[in-house]
Amino acid sequence: MVERARTLDIACHALLILGGLLVCLPIYFAFVVGSHTVSDVLTIPPPWLPGRHFFDNTVTAWQKGNLGRLFLNSLIVAVGITVGKIAVSLLSAFAIAYFRFPWRMTAFWLIFASLMLPVEVRILPTYEAVANVALPLQWLLDALDVGRWFGVEITLDWNMMNSYGGLILPLIASATATFLFRQFFLTVPDELCEAARIDGASPMRFFWSVLLPLSRANMVALGIILFLYGWNQYLWPLLFTTDKSMATAVIGLKNLIPQSDSEPAWNIAMNAALLVMLPPVIVVMALQRWLVKGLVDSGK
Repeated sequence: MVERARTLDIACHALLILGGLLVCLPIYFAFVVGSHTVSDVLTIPPPWLPGRHFFDNTVTAWQKGNLGRLFLNSLIVAVGITVGKIAVSLLSAFAIAYFRFPWRMTAFWLIFASLMLPVEVRILPTYEAVANVALPLQWLLDALDVGRWFGVEITLDWNMMNSYGGLILPLIASATATFLFRQFFLTVPDELCEAARIDGASPMRFFWSVLLPLSRANMVALGIILFLYGWNQYLWPLLFTTDKSMATAVIGLKNLIPQSDSEPAWNIAMNAALLVMLPPVIVVMALQRWLVKGLVDSGK
């Protein structure tokens, strides 16, 4: 029997309310600044109540930042990264959990060790690989001196700069997702695998008809987190995109921040920040039940 103390309940609720207010205060401040004019924002003390120009500033931010195109780019990149990470992680976790081959656990721990090498650490080799995807094949041709055999010089160049493939493919490998799916697959009863084998189901049939339905909650929960990861990508799109039409919404938001020699239009920047924040919030709110269910199921 769990006893409940009224004083403890009041203290816990007060602490939760205080934490919620601290989290929501920056969002409220952005909303207030985004609803005023530039002159109102620069007054001392700054306004603490919303103004009347929120929708006017929204239209200005949308047009000035070309957010329509940038939102489309961010949506494609975020969905591509989410689907790619889940697909690759499911297959790699399935192979590690259900197949017996030499160096199986070595491969798993190498994948797990890649957590220590985020994209920021390997940004230069990743950039070089995407700038010319055919570079390893070019090295092989040069080492074998294939061009001398045919009397011609063979040069391979496949540049993926300013393309959706270049923005998505280097980020679709996920050691965390592979680890989580492997741990979930290990909790699946062996009797299901034995029954599928007796029924003559192939490994991929077992994967598609048994494991995927069981992993649905985990896939959705992890997909929400990966969507947020893809939407909030900053360093890789900033380095990789030189064409403004291929930038993402976060990069467009950075370009709206006032510089030292420009008009201090913080109202437009704050309004744009709320717009960029909106899609992840909608995704989390719409799939909140699946997020909680997936996290709870993964811990069983």
